[in-house]
Amino acid sequence: MNAHEIDYQIFGEEMQFVEIELDPQEAVVAEAGSFMMMDTDIVMDTIFGDGSNQDKGVLGKFFSAGKRLLTGESLFMTAFLNSGRLKRKISFASPYPGKILAVDLSEIQGKFICQKDSFLCAAKGVAIGIEFSKRLGRGLFGGEGFIMQKLEGDGLAFIHAGGTLAVKQLKAGEVLKVDTGCIVGFTQTVDYDIEFVGGIKNSIFGGEGLFFATLRGPGTVYIQSLPFSRLAGRVLASIPNGGKDKGEGSVLGKLGNLLDGDNRF
Repeated sequence: MNAHEIDYQIFGEEMQFVEIELDPQEAVVAEAGSFMMMDTDIVMDTIFGDGSNQDKGVLGKFFSAGKRLLTGESLFMTAFLNSGRLKRKISFASPYPGKILAVDLSEIQGKFICQKDSFLCAAKGVAIGIEFSKRLGRGLFGGEGFIMQKLEGDGLAFIHAGGTLAVKQLKAGEVLKVDTGCIVGFTQTVDYDIEFVGGIKNSIFGGEGLFFATLRGPGTVYIQSLPFSRLAGRVLASIPNGGKDKGEGSVLGKLGNLLDGDNRF
């Protein structure tokens, strides 16, 4: 195997974390902000790119980092190496309520396509790059631009999905229509495109957006019930005037603003 072979265990229900066991000299790479805890002898190091082209010199490192820059991510990732002589454990946590999905790239022909903000961590050696869309409609209206993220290699990668995770096995020619934000990822054999909802009433008053994704089999599709954008939108919508009103928009709240010297009504 080119990627490090790691063992893992996922804990929790709504707010999950994954505990990864590293043998001596094994390493895992992760996005900034996902680290939770680790045993002694594990050394943290900031690397340029994703660590998959570290043996290909400076050009390999720049190529790896450049791919991450195009997806809107940082040029750097964090690598955690077990420098001791015994097995050690390290944990990474979900950024918001949902499920953690373990993807074994060696079992799906070495490639998985996912939303660019769903990646959590992976065994060192897994390449974290970009998947360019060849279709104009998908790029303009897909919600992720022309670019989605792809994970390549033969190791384990961990993906986070918001809310409940649904897994759909599509047969050849079978089509699934999904809200664009609800897609977590899919295997490389799935054909992905964008379709107009259609109808004036649906477009103007439907409240579900103008487009949805069509996923055509064969392959496996992973769907999340709570995209982060939807969660953030609901939270912001529940805060009156951006949280500046102390009384949740009530009459007493307005009087409180007046007493505080805030004369807004």
